[in-house]
Amino acid sequence: MEKPNRDRIFADLSSLVSFNSPHSVPELAEQHDAACAWVCEALEGQGFEVTRHATVDNADAIIARRHIADNAPTVLLYSHYDVVPANNPEEWTSDPFTLTERDGRWYGRGAADCKGNIAMHLEALRLAEPKANITVVVEGSEELGGNGGLERLIEASPELFAADAILIADTGNVAAGTPTLTTQLRGGAQVRVDVQTLEGDAHSGNFGGAAPDAAAALIHIARSLFDDHGRTTIDGVNCLGTWEGDAYDRETFRKDAGVLEGVQLYGTVDDEPADMVWARPAVTMIGFTSRPVDEALNAVNSHASAQFNLRVPAGMSAAETAAKLEEHINANTPWGAQVDIEVTQINEPFATDITGPAITLFGECLRESYGADSLAVVGSGGSIPLTITLQDNVPGAEIVLFGVEEPQCGIHGVDESVDPTEIERIALAEAEFLTRFGA
Repeated sequence: MEKPNRDRIFADLSSLVSFNSPHSVPELAEQHDAACAWVCEALEGQGFEVTRHATVDNADAIIARRHIADNAPTVLLYSHYDVVPANNPEEWTSDPFTLTERDGRWYGRGAADCKGNIAMHLEALRLAEPKANITVVVEGSEELGGNGGLERLIEASPELFAADAILIADTGNVAAGTPTLTTQLRGGAQVRVDVQTLEGDAHSGNFGGAAPDAAAALIHIARSLFDDHGRTTIDGVNCLGTWEGDAYDRETFRKDAGVLEGVQLYGTVDDEPADMVWARPAVTMIGFTSRPVDEALNAVNSHASAQFNLRVPAGMSAAETAAKLEEHINANTPWGAQVDIEVTQINEPFATDITGPAITLFGECLRESYGADSLAVVGSGGSIPLTITLQDNVPGAEIVLFGVEEPQCGIHGVDESVDPTEIERIALAEAEFLTRFGA
């Protein structure tokens, strides 16, 4: 088999990264559509019959097919062409929409998540001599859609996604050079909490000390969600599960997460990072509002709001856990404060069996491509709601989770990057799988 061509991969990824293509940003709608059109043209150039399908969230999903034989199995390849916004491009070392090489890595928004995986799929398709029918699905609203456009399309027309093996390239390796399969994804929900204590802000000199502060009430609620060791606690929910797969070394975790020197990890000496991020529910306050510091007044806050992100591991119900979280917040609201809770975007956790023939073969191809004796088997704290929808609507298909990402990529952040060797190795593994599956 031909080796991956780095120049060709760079050219593909450079074109993809040049599109500033987040979904749900009206002023960037043309860029989003241009990214979709580029992917369609690239797949057509490789002999695929390509169609665009409108979704309920106004982000076309691409479905491309290459038919080998009626009696051949079908492999579905997945990725997405939308990205999270670059926010402040001036904070980047180089232009986020110009793929730039520095110190052996390629930098740009979407270089890893998830345009790097599209480039990987394209290179794998060039290298492979497939014995299976191939369907390629590339969506445009994975990051910011919010309405589950592709999921609704799958539910309405599951026949479009029929497959024997589904390769979802949207996770990655535990470290560059370590071939990895992801077996579980956490589900979760978004939980907004609004607290009101006064009709309006009250002068802190006249009323502070007796008038209940809404910000303090909300801080009290947030504090109730953690024990003295920082572990998430939700009344009526088991928050002490343990991870049975490969470990997540503490020092590696500290480095990957960017934990500052001297700052302790959550948990006791008996709580492993893998337990905390892959086997237990977790609550993170991702937004808090009372009054900005630079607008501070000598006043007791009448209102405060917070957005909590709930993550729920496989084996637990995200809907039930979210309901328990709502009960916990109500039970731990102090001073009779008025609290309003809104739970949205509930998605259930995902787990897959890695002993099936397709996943086993893909694992072998990964090991061979990396020249490795073993394969890391891990969970992921992230969520991909699509996986549950496919599991429900394409029964019998083996679902494989992998990708070009690794902890140093800094996905969703400033100076997102990818190691081009990861794209090459995973493209070669996928090409080998497509060549051997169904042979």
